[in-house]
Amino acid sequence: MTILVTGATGTVGRRVVDELVRAGRQVRALTRDPSRASGLLPADVEVVAGDLADPGSLPAAFDGVTAAHLITFAGDDYAPLKHGAEIVELAVKAGVRKVSVLGGRADGPLERALEATEVEWTLLNPVEFMSNTLRWWAGSVKAHGVVREPFGDRLSALVHEADIAAVAAAVLTGEGHGGRTYTITGPEALTTRQKVRVLAEATGLDITFTELTEQEARAEWRSHGMGEETVEFLVQALGNTPEVGYTVVPTVEQVTGRPARPFAQWAAEHAAAFRP
Repeated sequence: MTILVTGATGTVGRRVVDELVRAGRQVRALTRDPSRASGLLPADVEVVAGDLADPGSLPAAFDGVTAAHLITFAGDDYAPLKHGAEIVELAVKAGVRKVSVLGGRADGPLERALEATEVEWTLLNPVEFMSNTLRWWAGSVKAHGVVREPFGDRLSALVHEADIAAVAAAVLTGEGHGGRTYTITGPEALTTRQKVRVLAEATGLDITFTELTEQEARAEWRSHGMGEETVEFLVQALGNTPEVGYTVVPTVEQVTGRPARPFAQWAAEHAAAFRP
C-alpha cells in the first residue's frame, strides 16, 4: 500500500513521512521542489514533483496510491486551495480509500468534496504550532535576547509538530477514524510570558519579554513587511484567541497511545537555533 504525503518537505509533512517509514509503509512524497527533499526525507522515499495549486501536475503522484495525507493550502504564502474538488476527483479515480486532511474544516471545498465520496476521511485541526516560536522569536532572541509581542497573558495550548504528524500517521494506518474531526493540542496551556521563561531555561539565555501595545505590534509587523491582511489576522488571532486554542484535549494520547509532548521538550530540541 503506497501512501501519498503532500507538503512532504514542510514542517509537519516531513514528520508524517518519517512516522510512516518507521511504521514500515511505502511512502510517496509530493513536493513542489524535489531538490529540497535531500537531507530532509529518508533516502529510500519516492519523491515526486507536483503542486496542489495545479491539479494538472498531480495525476502521476496519485497513481497507485491507496491512502493520502492532504493539506488545505498551497504555496509559501499558505493560500487556501482553490481546486479541492479536482484533487479529490483525482484521488478517487486513483483508488485512494483513506485520507487525512491537515487544517481540515467542514466548510472547505476539499472537505466538502470528500464528504460526497466513499473515501474514509479524517480532518485534523491542530491549534498553534510550537514551531511558530522558531519562526517568530529566533531572530530577535539570537540578535538581542528579547521577545517583543503583544498580549503577554494570552493562553495557547500549542502543539508539537511531531505530535500532529503522529496523529496523521495513526489515522492513515489505523482503523476507526473515518468521519472524525480531531482537534490537536499540546498537554498544557501556556501564556506568552510562560513560553519565554520555558525557552530561557531550555537555552540557558537571559531572555527579556517586552510586551507591545496593539499599536506597537501593528507597527512592528508592518516594519517586517507584513501586509495589512496579515497584521489584522495576527491582532485577532493573538488578541482574541478562541477557546479551542487554549483548551487542552487528549487527542494525541487517545489516537497514538502516548502523551503529547510539552513545550519544554520542543524548546530543548531547538535550543541551538536561538543561541547567538
